[in-house]
Amino acid sequence: MKIEDMILPKVSNMPPSGIRKYFDMINEMDDVISLGVGEPDFVTPWNIREAGIYSLEKGHTHYSSNAGLIELRDEISSYLNRKYNLKYNADNQILVTVGGSEGIDIALRALVAEGDEVIIPEPSFVAYKGCTVFTGAKPVVINLRAEDEFKLTPELLAQAITPKTKIVIVPFPNNPTGAIMTREELSAIVDVLKDKDIIVLSDEIYSELTYEGEHVSIASFPEMYEKTIVINGFSKSYAMTGWRMGYVCGHRVLIDAMKKIHQYAIMCSNTTGQYAAIEALKNSDRDVEEMVREYNRRRRVMVNGFRKMGLDCFEPKGAFYLFPCIKSTGLTSDEFCERLLMKEKVLAVPGHAFGECGEGFIRTCYASSMDNIMEALKRIERFVKDC
Repeated sequence: MKIEDMILPKVSNMPPSGIRKYFDMINEMDDVISLGVGEPDFVTPWNIREAGIYSLEKGHTHYSSNAGLIELRDEISSYLNRKYNLKYNADNQILVTVGGSEGIDIALRALVAEGDEVIIPEPSFVAYKGCTVFTGAKPVVINLRAEDEFKLTPELLAQAITPKTKIVIVPFPNNPTGAIMTREELSAIVDVLKDKDIIVLSDEIYSELTYEGEHVSIASFPEMYEKTIVINGFSKSYAMTGWRMGYVCGHRVLIDAMKKIHQYAIMCSNTTGQYAAIEALKNSDRDVEEMVREYNRRRRVMVNGFRKMGLDCFEPKGAFYLFPCIKSTGLTSDEFCERLLMKEKVLAVPGHAFGECGEGFIRTCYASSMDNIMEALKRIERFVKDC
């Protein structure tokens, strides 16, 4: 028996993440400044950590219900109502997951199979395409454009829809571009979708990290409420990546279907993290505001830095990434990132790791200290001048 032949082709043919090789490279290097990791550099606020510790001291070490602690679901319901005018019943419209990533996976597994199509605007989070392929469904990519500030336009969406379309992913604020969608822009998307039998998967994990105006969920439009699945979580806004706490919200029938997969594959999210998440929602608004202020300061410094060195860089309005264009250097995204890493010891990620239309761009993350950002910008500027 040849073990390789036992692996399903849709798994063996899926290339590893385009980000991974760069992290493998820096494991063998010293003094690298990383602008590559999409993770807050802040430590989880103390009151949240303390709530997790206290739950252990109290002996809360057993399974929770499959859907998650009702106290946490109540807090999620209250939070979404006060923040984004989204009303979800804690009893049957909210499911606590292992990070937002599990929510994406189980939503796709519950809804699509071979013969179905999932529309994925790119550049975007690498998991969308992989999770779609693993279900047997076909990813249909919309190539977002720099001239549109990497926003999803109704024209591009309408062109991508076919009778086989089952899901449209709406990934804003966006990783890797930092693009957002305003209410007016989402309204035009709603006009395309409101009369179609298509589910929207709205990934709002960066919703708190919006720097101009307010985050708007497509689920807040009455025509879209019942056919939108909202993905959110605690990793980015509360600096809780390692806790792996997320949640999905939607119509009770959709949530019930996802819960079936969750019960068989996961059982429940970790109990300690759930108690910490309750504290996050109850008492950590000020911590989030402080982190957002600091991200905003770094954002402005990095945008100005890239523009000063002659690299075209649109101003992101959300998340904590920049997506500068490096076409003027004459290098491919891979060449730019590899040479920058080897010559100046700065890690960035090639734009094509997030979709083919990301070629000619790089992703840099400003979830790093201001000292690191300032030094990295000096090194990148020196590198660009030598190109």
